[in-house]
Amino acid sequence: MGTVVQDVPQINSGSQPRWDRFERADLFEQYQQLRTQGLSERQIANKLGVPRTTLQAWRLWHDSLEICPHVAAFFQSGPGLAFLHRLVIACHMVCVEIGACGIRLVCLFLQMTGLDRFVAASYGAQQRVNVQIEQAIVDYDQSETPRLAKDMPQKDLSVTQDETFTGGLCLITMDPESNFIILEQLADGRDQVSWNDAMAPALAKFNCRVIQSTSDEASGLLAYVEHYLEAHHSPDLFHVQHEMVKAVSGPMATKERAAHKALTEAQEQLERVQSNSQSADDEPEKRGPGRPPKAPVSQEQAEQALEVATQEHQRLAAQREQVKASIKGIGHDYHFVDLERGVRRNGQLIAADIQGHIEHIRTVAQQEGLSQSSLERIEKAERVGPKMQATIEFVSGYVGQQVAQLGLEPPISFAMHAKLMPSYYLDRVAQTRSVEDGAALRDLAEQLRTPLFEPGGLLWEFNPEAQEQLRHEAKRLAAVFQRSSSNVEGRNGYLSLRSHQLRGLDLPRKRQCFTAIHNFVLTRPDGTTAAQRFFGQKPRSMFATILDSVELAPAPLRPPRKA
Repeated sequence: MGTVVQDVPQINSGSQPRWDRFERADLFEQYQQLRTQGLSERQIANKLGVPRTTLQAWRLWHDSLEICPHVAAFFQSGPGLAFLHRLVIACHMVCVEIGACGIRLVCLFLQMTGLDRFVAASYGAQQRVNVQIEQAIVDYDQSETPRLAKDMPQKDLSVTQDETFTGGLCLITMDPESNFIILEQLADGRDQVSWNDAMAPALAKFNCRVIQSTSDEASGLLAYVEHYLEAHHSPDLFHVQHEMVKAVSGPMATKERAAHKALTEAQEQLERVQSNSQSADDEPEKRGPGRPPKAPVSQEQAEQALEVATQEHQRLAAQREQVKASIKGIGHDYHFVDLERGVRRNGQLIAADIQGHIEHIRTVAQQEGLSQSSLERIEKAERVGPKMQATIEFVSGYVGQQVAQLGLEPPISFAMHAKLMPSYYLDRVAQTRSVEDGAALRDLAEQLRTPLFEPGGLLWEFNPEAQEQLRHEAKRLAAVFQRSSSNVEGRNGYLSLRSHQLRGLDLPRKRQCFTAIHNFVLTRPDGTTAAQRFFGQKPRSMFATILDSVELAPAPLRPPRKA
């Protein structure tokens, strides 16, 4: 079935080589057929060219399996071994490489299913199988990626970038549209030179041009995008909102919890005063010598304290909700298309709306007397506002340039700018929301798009191929505006979980396997992989390639113990 990977340790290297399992299955089937014809074992051994003792060992093994004869016959036949090979490889792929089960659970699976009668289920044997599988995954990635890149159509890319410190500093770059991992590599630093040293070879493999990068405000990344990529940098909305949360929402939550505690104490005090006033006339106070008692709190004072605590708690809760609404409003306003009207928005208007939310948050912070560090965080987030405006202007300029290259008549180009592309942008936003929340956006998108293709519409007279081309171009341009690097952040979280499971990701082969599986195996609901979406063509099956290159796992050295 293939060649053994060189770094795989051999079992009993000084002993005689084992029979190929498929050849052994074929010879054993012939042996059983010849026995039914009345030939002796010596005659059968001479005819098949197999030592008589070997045939006897095969027969004794078969008789000691203690399993249904039909099952034993199947798994010792050629088709049975092929199915067993596929089953073991699939178990490793799903449980170890894609999931996080570990090799020992694969061994347990083989034991509980009784397949340990036909394939070695020890940790060492399955670890050697896993090494071959991982090497086959790496080899597939190294051969399939250049093959697909050779026929890749030229494309302009908007990438998302970040670094993670899981098992060492790792630089990550992804295409947000296809979710394809362009770079996932360990590095010594995260300055602009280190980024370029890692990205230049990775981008050289693809027929693409990076026009935009979305990331946090790391200085090394900003310098790399400006000096090496010479592309536009788009700020990540999450980091702006996160700074606001840390600056105001956190301290306001602390104040609200303290106000709630004071409200609870005021309620308990009023209840004690009311209870004491009812029993004061029945039992006179008894006290010994010492300090005089504190002046008792009257019921009127307790009621006033409760009213003050209630008002303070309500005020802080309302202030916190206003801050929450303003932070959410920043995300609502930072869109290339107005989500209520379906019209495109300019950068100045968006920047003014975002600045209004920031001013309101700053006012609340000052009124509540928050610390200087909170005000500095607000200023840090405010400095990103001009970059948001620049991103809208960059997208508008790029979209205008691309539509102009289509050579459309003014009414058609206007429909592209004002109707078709905004409708597909609304569809993209609707995909990020629940079915109920996205229904209004999808309805608005249909209202913008459908009249263009109906009889009498601007695009009605175009042939189906031209209409499809305009749709495709509108979808592509609607994806140019990128306001989040959430796919990279999600990738960082995944690597963190796998590093926790494996107690580190120090083995480069393991990282390469994770990258290849993400690109070539995992699919979206439509059945496409990230590589298929990125390259525009379907790659060869990784699983089929692994089956051809990995050897069938060896048979157990001795029959399994009885239960």
